[in-house]
Order: sequence, then structure tokens, then C-alpha cells
Amino acid sequence: VVYLYFKITQQSAHYCKIMNAIKRNVPNLITLGNLTCGLLSIVLSFEGKLEVAAAFIFFGAILDFFDGFASRLLKVSSEIGKQLDSMADLITFGLAPGFIIYKLILLQPCFIIGWSYDDYVLLSYTSFLIPIFSAIRLARFNIDSKQTSSFVGLPTPASAIFIASLPILSYFYGTEFKLELLLGITIILSLLLVAELPLFSLKISKVENLKSQLNIIRIIFLISCVILLFVLEFAAIPFIVILYIFLSIINNLIK
Repeated sequence: VVYLYFKITQQSAHYCKIMNAIKRNVPNLITLGNLTCGLLSIVLSFEGKLEVAAAFIFFGAILDFFDGFASRLLKVSSEIGKQLDSMADLITFGLAPGFIIYKLILLQPCFIIGWSYDDYVLLSYTSFLIPIFSAIRLARFNIDSKQTSSFVGLPTPASAIFIASLPILSYFYGTEFKLELLLGITIILSLLLVAELPLFSLKISKVENLKSQLNIIRIIFLISCVILLFVLEFAAIPFIVILYIFLSIINNLIK
């Protein structure tokens, strides 16, 4: 009886260790799924399938939300998980959208008089500002303890979603984007990533008043998102990002 009790206890302890290991790594596995989406997006961009590459950035954004949700739900967190999340975000929300912009610029006709194609290719390297400034943004986020309930600078998923919406709009609605517009989007988003601009988070703190100004802003944003998506469908995506920035500025001004 003692022997059987010992064996059962030993197996039970071993089973608990396995389950705890699985529980601890669930968020990390979701993060790796996010990273995989980014890698697939880059490959598809090189193959010219920009709308599919954009779709994988959206999938990555969904997984990025759920890895944090799973971490809070399971009450597990680790330093390696935090670093892994940033690395995955750099690929999916920095490098992948950078390549989409790069390919979109190359698809535009060269209009600058006296420029050769090689000069024009050099202009497309402006797209690399997106991954460069995304890396700076993520590095700052990792060392800034104040960015737990709000953000300073545009979050990389928001920037990536804005860029990913461009080939989607082109595919479904035949929207054309001129070279000047693409360059302007690249530069503006890059600056917003590192700007000292406070932006609200959608996370609600337990100690926060439900009728606070910030929660009212959040409700306005969420209702507006639903209306825009219902009316404009995919075309609503860039407007949602712009609305997020605009409402954050309004929230800062009336504090």
C-alpha cells in the first residue's frame, strides 16, 4: 500500500510538472504563432502576393492580442516571454509591413525626370524606416515601466495594420496609391512610432472609475469602430487608426 501510494504521488507530481510547463508556455506558443505570421507575410511579399501578406499581418495582430490575454488569464509571465513578444512584434509589425511598403513603392511608375531605375530603387529603401523605428519603439517600450496602462508613441501593431490595409484596399476596391502618398505614409508612421505622444490603451484598470473620461473615450472609439466597419468594411481600417490617434490627442488636451 505504501509503495502504491508513493508511485501514485510520484506520478501525480510528475503530471503536475508537465501541466505547469504547458501552462507557462501557452502564451509563448501563441507568440511564436505571431512570429510565424510575420515570416509568412515577408515571403508572400517577395512573391508579389501583397494582399495575402497583409492578411497574415492581421492574423499576427490577433495572436498578439491573445498571447497577452492568455498570460493574464493563466496568470503566467516571464522575462523570456516579454523578450520573445518584442522580437515577434519586430518581425510581424516592423519588418513585414516594411517589405509591403517596399513592394508597393516599386510597383509605382517612375515619374521623376532624369532618374534611372536604380535611383528609383534607392527611393524605395525609405520603406526600411518602418522596421528601424519599430525597433526603437519596442526597445523603449521594454525599458519603460510607465507604458503598462497607456502608450507613448504609436504602437507597432497599429502602424502595421495601417500599412497592411493598403494592399487590401487595392485588391478589393482597386484603390491606387501614388508614390508621394506612400512615401508620406512611411515617414509619418515612422515618426509617430517614436513620438512623445501619449496614446490610450484599451485595457481597463481594476482601480479605474468606469465613468472616467478615459473610459468614455474608449467607448466612443469602440462604437465608432463598429460603425466604420459596418459602413466602410475594409476601407475603415486606416480611418480607425487615424481616429485612435485623434481621440488620444483629444484625451490629452482635456485632461
